[in-house]
Amino acid sequence: MTISADNQRTDSAEAQELDIPELSESAGSVEAERQHRKQQLAVTFRIFARYHFDEGIAGHVTARDPEFPNRFWVNPYAVHFSRIRVSDLLLIDEEGRVIEGDRRTNKAAFWIHSSIHHARPDVVAVAHAHTIHGRAFASLNKLLDPIIQESCAFHDDHVLFDEYKGLVLERAEGERIAEKLGSRRAAILRHHGLLTVGRTIEEAAWWFITMDRACQMQLLADAAGTPRVMSDEEVTLAHRQFSNANMARHNFNILRDLVVEETPDVLN
Repeated sequence: MTISADNQRTDSAEAQELDIPELSESAGSVEAERQHRKQQLAVTFRIFARYHFDEGIAGHVTARDPEFPNRFWVNPYAVHFSRIRVSDLLLIDEEGRVIEGDRRTNKAAFWIHSSIHHARPDVVAVAHAHTIHGRAFASLNKLLDPIIQESCAFHDDHVLFDEYKGLVLERAEGERIAEKLGSRRAAILRHHGLLTVGRTIEEAAWWFITMDRACQMQLLADAAGTPRVMSDEEVTLAHRQFSNANMARHNFNILRDLVVEETPDVLN
C-alpha cells in the first residue's frame, strides 16, 4: 500500500475497469484537507456506531494531520461513537500529549496508532474496534480464507498478530503490531479484534467494515460446512477489484451522505 506514482496509475486504470468515477485523495490546501479529514473521521464514528462496532470505552480511529505528519486526530476517551462531532476530536503529538481538544485520550489508542503511523508514512488512517464477529474470528488464530469475493480484498494483504498481553499499554507492543503489519492493509489481533489502515480515512473505515463482514461470513460458512476456497485465478481477479481504493472511497461516501443527512450535528 505504499503510495507511489505506479500505485496511483494502477488505481486510475482500475477505476476505468470498474466503470466508477475516480475520486481525489486530497481536498486541496492543508486547511481544506485537515477539515475534510476531521469531518470524515467524525462521520466514521457515527457509521461504526450504526454497525454496533462500539463497546464501552474501546475502539479508536485516527487520521494523520496533513500539516504535522507526526500528529494525528483521534476520538476522545469515553465518548460514545454515536455522539462524536468534529469539535470533539483531539489532536495528539508523537509523545501522546493533547495539542488540541479539552478531553483525554485512550492510552491504548496512542500506543497502537502512533506506532503504525510512525512505521507507515503512507498511512493516513488507522481503524481498530472491538466487534463481535472480528473478535470471534480473532480467537481462531488464523487468517481469512478467500471464500467470498469481498474477503479477497485481504488476500495476501493481512496478517495475524499472534501475541496477547492484555491491553496495549506500552510502546513496545504497539511497535510489535506495527512491525507485524508491515506493508499490509489489515491485521487480525489474536483474542483482540481487527485493525485496518488506508491512504485515506474512507479506505481504512470501509475496509474495516468489509473485514468484519468477511469474518462474519467465514464464521457462518465454516459452521454450515466446508466452504469452497476460490481458485488462484478467481482470487487474483477478486483481489484486484475489491481491494480498489477508489471503490472503497465511493462505498464510504454512500454511508457518509446518509449520516450527514440524518445527523448533521456530526459536522459541528
